[in-house]
Amino acid sequence: MIKVGLISDTHSYFDPQIRDFFDGRDEIWHAGDFGTLEVVDQLNEIAPVKGVHGNIDGQAIRREFPAHQRFEIDGINFWMTHIGGTLGRYCLPIREEIAESPPDVFICGHSHILKIGRDQDHDKMLFINPGAAGRHGVQIYRTCVRFTIQDGTIENVEVINLGKRGE
Repeated sequence: MIKVGLISDTHSYFDPQIRDFFDGRDEIWHAGDFGTLEVVDQLNEIAPVKGVHGNIDGQAIRREFPAHQRFEIDGINFWMTHIGGTLGRYCLPIREEIAESPPDVFICGHSHILKIGRDQDHDKMLFINPGAAGRHGVQIYRTCVRFTIQDGTIENVEVINLGKRGE
């Protein structure tokens, strides 16, 4: 079993609650817009970080994290990127690659809007946008997600409310 903490759009803000919510996670995945390497360092204190850079991230983060990551864990094909669109309405060229080779799980950030669902048109692909954990953006609540990967399935998906955007 692999325990994953999923976060996005921190925009240079590390909420101290994340330490408790992601304690015991095997990995933390960040779907872009870290803001600073300090956020990466703080997350790495909890668990190893896998991530992608976002549109606000500077060269230091872009050197460490690619724009896209496709990887497989326990037979599940994941694709993580920052700007991916939303469930059923993907950005170009994301849309084309999903049509040709859909992952089992598509993870993105950017919109700051929490959304988890199945895309019935693409082999019931699981779509996850963990929302935004930072203080800047359009979101009302700051959110992140945690889940487990076991025996080729995603289990125990939990949405974590970190409080209102300005708090």
